[in-house]
Amino acid sequence: PDEKRLEGLSKQLDWDVRSIQRWFRQRRNQEKPSTLTKFCESMWRFTFYLYIFTYGVRFLKKTPWLWNTRQCWNGYPYQPLMPDLHYYYIVELSFYWSLMFSQFIDIKRKDFGIMFTHHIVTVTLITFSYVTNLTRVGTLTLCLHDAADVVLEAAKMANYCKCQKLSDLLFLTFAIVFIVSRLGIYPLW
Repeated sequence: PDEKRLEGLSKQLDWDVRSIQRWFRQRRNQEKPSTLTKFCESMWRFTFYLYIFTYGVRFLKKTPWLWNTRQCWNGYPYQPLMPDLHYYYIVELSFYWSLMFSQFIDIKRKDFGIMFTHHIVTVTLITFSYVTNLTRVGTLTLCLHDAADVVLEAAKMANYCKCQKLSDLLFLTFAIVFIVSRLGIYPLW
């Protein structure tokens, strides 16, 4: 509150202004998630992204469309839905649904609106590509996008652990992987 409101509260409660300011600071800080909470959240995401990226790479290594993207369109729209591909899609879609709904029960963050919109768009795109049988292109896109997320979550965890040099190195690595994968490979390949 501003100075005028603080003085009014001071007279009303018979507290000095500094005590009221301290109380407001403590109240505000109670709503902030602890470092441990943020670390656990990043660890969960890191574990998921590492698993799903590894799964995606192992799956895509066996497919003809990994290195020859023209194979994505052979026989379209009558391409068979392999069980591994179905599993990959369902796990990714489930994860983004969980992220979208967990935002409402987690502590509100500054980027709530942006992330909510991001998750809605992601769920819509994954669902659309699955329904229209654009799954071959979808698997390439999912795997390419997950590559940068693994490093980002690792950098966040290093930052929460106060490992500044490791954090800086991982954020630099994230920037390079992001630029190469999402701004280089994705639009050009």
